[in-house]
Amino acid sequence: MHLPKAELHLHIEGTLEPELAFELAGRNGVTLPYAGTDELRTAYLFEDLQSFLDLYYALMAVLRTEDDFADLADAYLTRAAAQGVWHAEIFFDPQAHTARGVPIGTVVEGLGRALDRSEEKHGISTQLIMCFLRDQSAESAMETLEAAGPHLHRISGVGLDSAEVGHPPAKFREVYEAAAALGLRKVAHAGEEGPPEYIREALDVLGVERIDHGLRCMEDPELVDRLVSERIPLTLCPLSNVRLRAIDVLEEHPLRAMMDAGLLCTVNSDDPAYFGGYVADTFHAVHEALGLDREHLRTLARNSFEAAFLDHDEERRARYLAEVEAYAFD
Repeated sequence: MHLPKAELHLHIEGTLEPELAFELAGRNGVTLPYAGTDELRTAYLFEDLQSFLDLYYALMAVLRTEDDFADLADAYLTRAAAQGVWHAEIFFDPQAHTARGVPIGTVVEGLGRALDRSEEKHGISTQLIMCFLRDQSAESAMETLEAAGPHLHRISGVGLDSAEVGHPPAKFREVYEAAAALGLRKVAHAGEEGPPEYIREALDVLGVERIDHGLRCMEDPELVDRLVSERIPLTLCPLSNVRLRAIDVLEEHPLRAMMDAGLLCTVNSDDPAYFGGYVADTFHAVHEALGLDREHLRTLARNSFEAAFLDHDEERRARYLAEVEAYAFD
């Protein structure tokens, strides 16, 4: 589906396809505990969030050099272009790499090389959002923000991801205040596995501008009313929700009800190599499973550009929105 769209919830480490994982392992002398790509792809059929995270972090061992991170990002952008993505705001997890001895500069500059040529090569404008691992300490997050100092010209914002339950947003108040003082935009995962109260905390304590996931807001009508009235975007990831057992089957996903309630919903792929589809695949899946019509899909695409951090370039945003309106479905 080539409907123009922005992708706002995409973890670059989660785009590591088995073929590239083995290629990078060979390049860097890393031995993977799998016989080949087929066996590794079978391992992607995990049971829950923790089993996914265990595999996700284990495979990061193949990412060592700037070239590795550049190749990872370029592979994603190639797929994204084929899926109708015109703008991508890409998450990365520096702590997962620095813990392995890979300097943050290697990560940021490697990704940045691919992003620098993305618009010319792929037709995709990009931004980079640095995420803190919420199951790590707040002190580690602050150290990560400080270490990113020399590379902030490449970083647009900060986010919060990884295991949610037991790690409320308020834990990271100080690092978000420091990020705001540096002029960085603020988002956070909230309300995927964690309760609706985590969404409130992300808004009120961290001052975030977008909620990543936000699925469980539907349990709290007052919160829904607030999200609607304040036009807070939600970056939903339906295929991820099913694969991680937040939703049993896609047909039960509340996306349509959320749109009917007036929420500013966007649809994204999250970790597409692991969750069975990139963003256009996700659009197709919700179209079929939830009976979304073309105008629903156009609204989702429109929302993605309205929710994007394009305030510095409203002309570009207007151009993207015009392309959404002009798109002719097959």
